[in-house]
Amino acid sequence: MDFLLKINEVVNNFVWGPVMLILLVGTGIYLTIGTKFFTFNKLGYVLKNTLLKAFDKSEVGEGEVTPFQAMSTALAATVGTGNIAGVAAAIAIGGPGAIFWMWISALFGMATKFAEVVLSIEFRQKTEDGRYVGGPMYYIEEGLNAKWLSYVFAIFAAFAAFGTGNMVQSNSVAESLEAMFGINKWVTGIVLAVLVSIAIFGGLKRIASMTEKLVPFMAVFYVVGGLIIVIMNISNVPAAFKLIFKNAFSGTAAVGGFVGSSMSMAAKMGVARGIFSNEAGLGSAPIAHAAATTDHPVRQGFWGVFEVFMATIVICTITALSIILTGVWNTGETGAVLTTMAFEQSLPFGGYIVCISILLFAFSTLLSWSYYGERAAEFIFGPKIIKPYRIMWIPFIVIGAVGGLETLWVVSDTLNGLMAIPNLIGILGLSSVVFKLTDEFFKTKYVKEKRLVYAAKQQQTIR
Repeated sequence: MDFLLKINEVVNNFVWGPVMLILLVGTGIYLTIGTKFFTFNKLGYVLKNTLLKAFDKSEVGEGEVTPFQAMSTALAATVGTGNIAGVAAAIAIGGPGAIFWMWISALFGMATKFAEVVLSIEFRQKTEDGRYVGGPMYYIEEGLNAKWLSYVFAIFAAFAAFGTGNMVQSNSVAESLEAMFGINKWVTGIVLAVLVSIAIFGGLKRIASMTEKLVPFMAVFYVVGGLIIVIMNISNVPAAFKLIFKNAFSGTAAVGGFVGSSMSMAAKMGVARGIFSNEAGLGSAPIAHAAATTDHPVRQGFWGVFEVFMATIVICTITALSIILTGVWNTGETGAVLTTMAFEQSLPFGGYIVCISILLFAFSTLLSWSYYGERAAEFIFGPKIIKPYRIMWIPFIVIGAVGGLETLWVVSDTLNGLMAIPNLIGILGLSSVVFKLTDEFFKTKYVKEKRLVYAAKQQQTIR
């Protein structure tokens, strides 16, 4: 076992190390350039077609769930404990400058997530029972004609789900509830298992129905709490941004309980936690997006851009500012404890906000990752594996809650990172398809929409 763990450590250091992080960001830069920087110069249009149409159910096209439900399912998995604990860890180890590099990874990660979603729609398939399935395993197999590589991704995803998307999440909830309310971990695990089973045995439509209600609430609940802290310290916000930009290139000297960091450490922690917070390039989210009702792959791809923007640029920034503005970043604490300190210092019920947010974030992640793992397993074994996979999913929630099988957590973190390798090969190999579809959309549907808006304005002027 020790030998296997040492091998895992070597692999883990590679998949979450500088080479892979540079490759992930580099892929984002390449895709941003190839799509003519639309994620920057048309971000307003993207937000108009996502955020402002979140509850519009008059979609045109084929699919199993609404675009918003697909995005909510993906965002439910993306917005997890990493947005609370991960950001805090990045600051505690890499200093405030890590946040700058987190932003950089997100700005280019928007194009990566966009490409994943576009390809998932373009190469999705319809099953005999009317379900839409897709994701990296499908666009790698169909687009690149590399069946063996598609199976590699599916194997990584099916097993990684049990750690990253299951046990780690239930353990975070159990520890938080035990610390805040004294609730026994077994009780938390059993209750979580019951609630999750009710959702996942209803299939994607029930999961999507729950996440479309849960995701907006949990995001607003946490963000409002963080914004109150920012407003309370509004005079110090310019200084906080100055500290972030300055430390991004100079590192941070040791202060208080903080051990100090270099520029390279700030960059490594920022990029790593940034990618972990939005999952751009890992290949998980496109599995949910493949079932969306849409008239064009690019239109659904906008939701991928929105996911990264919301998860990292908005939620992670709120966490970071709360920690920096309250001055707790250099206390020597890390993870969720550090974020809790920041909220408790400013708000009477700050600790409860963080605790409830962790509960909501982790619960939603449990739902979405069960679907990801199930689809990956189905790709390998066929539809007959769906029910057994769901049955296996439930007890691991309880095992994770009480802190069992920690070795599997470590291995699953490695498998989660390994998912990026076949996925990036797929994205880069099919980048010409992404560029072609993007160009087609903005030369046809985008232009048509602009003409309709112009005509409507002209009519109003005449009246």
